[in-house]
Amino acid sequence: MDPALQRRIQRYGWDRAADTYEHAWAEQLKPAQRRLLEMAALQPGERVIDIACGTGLVTFPAADLVMTGGHVLATDISERMIEHVAEQAATRGAPHVTARRLGAEKLDEVPDEAFDVALCALGLMYVPDVPAALAEMRRVVSPGGRTVTAVWGARSRCGWADIFPIVESRVKSDVCPMFFQLGTGPSLQMALEAAGFGTVVSERLTTTLHYDTADEAADAAFAGGPVAMAYSRFDEETRHAARADYVASIAPYRIGSGYAIPGEFVVARAERL
Repeated sequence: MDPALQRRIQRYGWDRAADTYEHAWAEQLKPAQRRLLEMAALQPGERVIDIACGTGLVTFPAADLVMTGGHVLATDISERMIEHVAEQAATRGAPHVTARRLGAEKLDEVPDEAFDVALCALGLMYVPDVPAALAEMRRVVSPGGRTVTAVWGARSRCGWADIFPIVESRVKSDVCPMFFQLGTGPSLQMALEAAGFGTVVSERLTTTLHYDTADEAADAAFAGGPVAMAYSRFDEETRHAARADYVASIAPYRIGSGYAIPGEFVVARAERL
């Protein structure tokens, strides 16, 4: 995997997905995001950095918790995601939320020890250099501060996982080749410990992704997630075939006209020593 290529894929892929992402995934991701915020135990007045913030599904609940005496910096590799967060901050009247386009592996111009808490909700799986991203999280958190991150769990426990080989069979996209690695066994906890964090605790959460129709499930998988850029390049015939293959892959989870697809999250909290 070429890291530079992977970053470009992530940047422009999430630009493509930005307008669909929240509608497709907001409800599905709530269990992981809720638990991440509970484990973060944010307090009024704290300084928070939300890395790989997406459309702000964690940013704004965090901003509510730290209140106007605190500050939340939202960062993402996607320009469109950052624009969305900035627009929402203005609409909500949240001057203590700022947004900057920054990659997780290099938080340029963010000072050392500038934050009490670093959050990364379901973004670390997409980073080509996970150790570098964790080193940056540790760098920007003050001693005694905490980092809380969530990733998708084991591949065998995520019933939607065939989306990746279905896309790769049609176009070489280099989309998330190591996507499930951090969710396998104790990998996330070990990565945090290797980055120099202490008092690392992690939890696994079993979840279910509910969709009312096959089209809704396919739209979320193809247009609202990490394969959005590859999918945008498919012609109509290829799109139809790929969607048909994906719907066939989730057939075991069909209930009536809808689907209840199993999934798993891993959420971990670590302290900056």
